[in-house]
Amino acid sequence: MSQDDLIRKISRGTTEIINVEGLEKKLKDSARNKKSLSIKAGFDPTAPDLHLGHVVLLKKLRQFQELGHTVFFLIGDFTAQIGDPSGKDQMRPKMNARQITQNAATYRKQVFKVLDEKKTKVVFNSRWLSKLKAQDILELAARSTVAQMLARNDFKNRFDQKKEISILEFIYPLLQGYDSVHLKSDVELGGSDQKFNLLMGRQLQESFKQDPQVVIMTPLLEGTDGVNKMSKSLGNYIGINEPAQEMFGKLMSISDELMYRYYELLTDFDLNIVKTLHPKEAKLKLAGKIVEDFHGATCAREAHRQFEETFSKGNVPDDISEYRLKPDGSETVADILVQAKLAASRNEVRRLLQQGAIHLDGVKITDEQSKPKQGILKVGKRRFLKLT
Repeated sequence: MSQDDLIRKISRGTTEIINVEGLEKKLKDSARNKKSLSIKAGFDPTAPDLHLGHVVLLKKLRQFQELGHTVFFLIGDFTAQIGDPSGKDQMRPKMNARQITQNAATYRKQVFKVLDEKKTKVVFNSRWLSKLKAQDILELAARSTVAQMLARNDFKNRFDQKKEISILEFIYPLLQGYDSVHLKSDVELGGSDQKFNLLMGRQLQESFKQDPQVVIMTPLLEGTDGVNKMSKSLGNYIGINEPAQEMFGKLMSISDELMYRYYELLTDFDLNIVKTLHPKEAKLKLAGKIVEDFHGATCAREAHRQFEETFSKGNVPDDISEYRLKPDGSETVADILVQAKLAASRNEVRRLLQQGAIHLDGVKITDEQSKPKQGILKVGKRRFLKLT
């Protein structure tokens, strides 16, 4: 692969690289010296489940592994106890050590569905940050200024609105930047919302007389609604641990426009070839590929078959989940869907009702206070629940 082709491959599905010339030099030096680059990405263990939004970054890390480089999968167990203020209008509540440990363990099980375990070094930043003394923290703080911190959009907005900003929150980007110093990272990857923190790593490396890391930013993937960033709280996510059939169905429900974006960010398919396919054929190919990545080829073929049998032909599947109603008949449709985990929240139920996406035995439900009796509850085009 030529240098130009290599840069083109790495650049696909990124929003910005700082800087491309530096990346080219590091790649050339690595090849000449036969020494792998250190590729770093930090993950804040605030939630235990990964979805396709996380996979965008993980696949880019896997790409570097396939090029022969070493990935440092950094779990920010120390910084999670501070809380990343990126994009927040208030300080995030601290997590306790038990929550962090549980979430980190779940992360480790899930990431190797994408990353090559043999080429991944899982590290926890508490191992070095917890050893910093008060003098070390003060010296680190002296390497940045209040003006620099207030140039950050979320801090500036809160300052202009006279909302509180704790000194502790100013420390967060310094500690994340110091992770790069400690690991001597050559390249750091992160979401586009992490730009300030990623650049802090470059700044501190230069301050510590290190060659500054290249920063590669990936976009925030839109969820199945095609509007908002993929998020479990919004109910627009596709989890990597979801059953194959559910994952396949969700992918088939996205818009054609969003489908091409998923192709670009989640696969290596040639987009020019994909765009010659009929949209339905292209979507089936996308759903099959992503399900295969996480469940294997056999499950992907079965999910495809069930999708065609159930949704293309209008049949109700035989193996749908069953929900036993309370004898007093007090449960509303919102109670049932949230309890059965067919909706993440009551707000999602309201959205589904407004879209006319909930039916009982073929009759549309429009009132969230409706109390369904026994029958087949259908949510959207692909989710069913048998009420007994």
